[in-house]
Amino acid sequence: MTRLATMSTPRSTYRHGDLRRALLEAGIELARQGGPAAVVLREATRRAGVVPNAAYRHFASREDLLMAVRAAALSALATAMEAELDKIDGGISQADYARASLRAVGAGYLQFARTEPGLFRTAFAPSDSPLDVPDAAKAGKRGLNPFQLLSAALDRMAAAGLLTPERRFAAEYLAWSSVHGLAMLVIDGPLRNFSTAQMDVVGQRLLEMVEKGL
Repeated sequence: MTRLATMSTPRSTYRHGDLRRALLEAGIELARQGGPAAVVLREATRRAGVVPNAAYRHFASREDLLMAVRAAALSALATAMEAELDKIDGGISQADYARASLRAVGAGYLQFARTEPGLFRTAFAPSDSPLDVPDAAKAGKRGLNPFQLLSAALDRMAAAGLLTPERRFAAEYLAWSSVHGLAMLVIDGPLRNFSTAQMDVVGQRLLEMVEKGL
């Protein structure tokens, strides 16, 4: 996302859609720097170079802007997970591909948390919007949000005979809880001082544990 330059004089007019996009980009940069608490509508308008009242045509409140930024952060997370999926060799067996897919979505999730902690925190800011409901604003290039990418990987495990129907049921929540817990320990907890090499080892072992434990 391109960082918006601060304008010296407030701008009162934009082409259709430009102001909303400018405010959203400003909000994303605020989230990147300081997480969800940093997403403030007045500061976003200042960065976009417009008077505060102009923002209300596009975002009625700070909460509206935060939810739009949250959706964009989830989309970025999905894209990071897809990037790991794209690295898988398509010529391997169905079972090996299923296992690799599950590890890939977890690896992308952990990598995003480490490299974009502000956006990661914002992606999981409190919201009444469930992640298992399709929403293009929260999706990556494949049209799936992070939760749905995990579900698809687990479906591949089941289709390959690696998960029985009984163990497939609600497996998303078990895998997600494990990987998300490590991500939070890395960015906000006692593992935040681990080196990249240490985190690579711990992350890989966790993903192997999740795969075998399911």
